[in-house]
Amino acid sequence: MQLWNKLSREELVEKLNESGFKFVTVSFYKYAPIENVQVFRDHLFQMWSELDVVGRTYVAHEGINAQISIPIPNFERFRNELYAISFLDGVRLNIAVDESATEHPFLKLKIKVRPKILADGLNDETFNPSDTGKHLKVEEFNALTDDPETILIDMRNHYETEVGHFKGAITPDVDTFRDSLPVIEEEILRGNEDKNIVMYCTGGIRCEKASAWFKHQGYKNVHQLEGGIIKYANDAKDQGLENKFIGKNFVFDERRGERISDDVIAVCHQCGEACDTHTNCVNDACHLLFIQCDSCKEKYENCCSEDCQDVIHLPEEEQKALRKGKENSNKIFKKGRSEKLKFKGSACMDA
Repeated sequence: MQLWNKLSREELVEKLNESGFKFVTVSFYKYAPIENVQVFRDHLFQMWSELDVVGRTYVAHEGINAQISIPIPNFERFRNELYAISFLDGVRLNIAVDESATEHPFLKLKIKVRPKILADGLNDETFNPSDTGKHLKVEEFNALTDDPETILIDMRNHYETEVGHFKGAITPDVDTFRDSLPVIEEEILRGNEDKNIVMYCTGGIRCEKASAWFKHQGYKNVHQLEGGIIKYANDAKDQGLENKFIGKNFVFDERRGERISDDVIAVCHQCGEACDTHTNCVNDACHLLFIQCDSCKEKYENCCSEDCQDVIHLPEEEQKALRKGKENSNKIFKKGRSEKLKFKGSACMDA
């Protein structure tokens, strides 16, 4: 059986449209030892291909981290087969809060073997990654963060927190999770060893590792939001509890974000008007991630600048020559700091 995708983007979209399936987007992770990672990866690919699952998954000797979409008619079978894997039996499945932003959050199935399921820069042999902080449910999270002495930290990156975060949260201006750990310890936590520390992220995986690391560093009262923003939003709604998250929850798929509250706390990076819609520059030599309103989208033809707009009108051969030797596909998020964006880092309201 073929163990990778060979179809073009256009062919993938056509295939999904022809299937007629409605999909449910799910994320989950599990830290657990996997002896033969390649065999496990191939097993997942075969199993999920038969169920028409699409999405992105990383597997490593330390576990699995998955963001996928499953045809609704196949969801029960998917869950049963997943739970039949001993170390994944009963693993929490975070269901997307809002799937209205795009018809297909993922176009194909990608399962990659990685050294780690989360690039954290830590040496796991120097501390106990399983000694995590206390997991907080919605009501516990709300109560603890009502205390003005609690330190509430957003463990996500600058482009994520810009469009949404919890009220009163500290949002470090960092590009990656790896960058955030020393910044948080040196600039936020040092001297607060006895205070209640609460951290959160999208689905919980970053806090799982960070809370264990900070406990190892001597911080005594470390807590983390169980299941991250996704589970919090779903549970708050189901239980009729206050939702303290404002704006959008950034997600790493074609949606780019799911609406949690009606608040728009960011602005278009090109004109400064209230907007929280992320896009990638259409110039293949750029792919800059930035916030763009509909008016600027039309004005700049989905580009981040006039320079990129000029490029997309060049003959394709000239465009290929300009991007020769460049690899932008893995830099689209970190590249979100461009001097060409006049209103990058601005906010339209006091968030």
